[in-house]
Amino acid sequence: MRKDIAVVALAALLLGSAAACGEDSGDDAKTITVAYQKFGAFIQLDDQLQRVKGEYESAHPGHTVKLLPIEASENDYYTKLSLMNRSPKTAPDVLYEDTFLVNTDIAAGFLAPVDEYLAAWPDWSQYSDAAKNAAKALDGKTYGVPMGTDTRALYYNKDLFRQAGLAVPWEPKTWDDILAAARTVKQRLPGVTPLNVYSGKGAGEGATMQGFEMLLYGTKHTLYDEGSKKWVVGSPGFNDSLGFIKTIFSEKLAPEAQDALDPNWGTRVSTELLPSSRLAIDLDGSWLSSTWLPTGSKPWPQWSTVLGEAAMPTQHGDAPGRTSMSGGWVLSVGAHAKDKKASFDFVTTMLNKDNTLAYDIAAQQIAERADVAGDPMYLQSNPALQFFTDLVKVTHFRPAYPDYPHVSDAVQVAMESVMTGQAPPEQAAKTFGDQVKAAVGGDDKVTTAS
Repeated sequence: MRKDIAVVALAALLLGSAAACGEDSGDDAKTITVAYQKFGAFIQLDDQLQRVKGEYESAHPGHTVKLLPIEASENDYYTKLSLMNRSPKTAPDVLYEDTFLVNTDIAAGFLAPVDEYLAAWPDWSQYSDAAKNAAKALDGKTYGVPMGTDTRALYYNKDLFRQAGLAVPWEPKTWDDILAAARTVKQRLPGVTPLNVYSGKGAGEGATMQGFEMLLYGTKHTLYDEGSKKWVVGSPGFNDSLGFIKTIFSEKLAPEAQDALDPNWGTRVSTELLPSSRLAIDLDGSWLSSTWLPTGSKPWPQWSTVLGEAAMPTQHGDAPGRTSMSGGWVLSVGAHAKDKKASFDFVTTMLNKDNTLAYDIAAQQIAERADVAGDPMYLQSNPALQFFTDLVKVTHFRPAYPDYPHVSDAVQVAMESVMTGQAPPEQAAKTFGDQVKAAVGGDDKVTTAS
């Protein structure tokens, strides 16, 4: 009962603040409202939109861009954006949309297809078919323009590794290699957190994608079987992935659970623990160094010499030996946008060649425009760029179907129950299976992998 009350109270609070953000947005057809996430260490999108607002208004006399920054962690951002979209009066004209939610938000009636506008936009030819598919929905229509993509890997502190007597460069071949390095750090470097793997509800989708799926997709199993079009439950790979989480938390190789469950934990990792050499290994995203650039929230000129990067190995070193996960964000036009063409024009201003180049460098995105990917400024912007781009060859994508958010939530619950010692991996996996069956419509929507 107390949980239900808390959820209702949170929804009311978010809806109230959403309404405040969007108040009067429906009164002026020449006002374009833009909703986006502004949270923690990641300030690049806000900086970029502030600049593009002026550029757009200068090129479109009479039009005004109203920016609606949502200062919330990832899960709360999704919740708040959903609440805004439920009323035409508060729904934004342009929104910053995670690709895994595109189909969910289309089903909810939040997004407008933009195919007719894309057909007349010459720059659309700069995007690969894979990039174009990022915002293509199950109905075959396109609902946004990609801003860039990403990959994930292991960052490790070379100075700490040398102090612990570990070899540099480090190239783990199996999960056991990661655990061995973390155990060595724990034994030889008191006060240093050996390994960070995002886990539990506090980290939201970051726990599912940066944490669990980076493990699961390095086994022989996945979350969704494309052949049968069913969700996978009860797989050995799922149990083993939860077992890895149990190991690092029970052996105190990971952060304290109460820290890892803090929604601000990711910001603390990038702005405190890594720059101060208090974390040896971090499983994280390619964008992380954007925090440490001169334009970032925590400039750290030495990051590229202190930190090394290593590909996440598959569980037992099976081919292809490495694994990664990729996602990304798009700018979409809202279904309730007052002037959809003007809203799309803002999107294409934000994502023209020059602005995309600036954003991809500042936010350390893997470029999806061919003219940006080949630009010398982009190629020279980050010493780790080639490493993370090469991981695209072995990357995986989330099953971006309408039920995925429910499945992701169940993953986070399973991780949290294991990391806090509330349930062993086998029990947490069974609970996950029951939750997924209930969420997706019963036994005929799932399959069991062996």
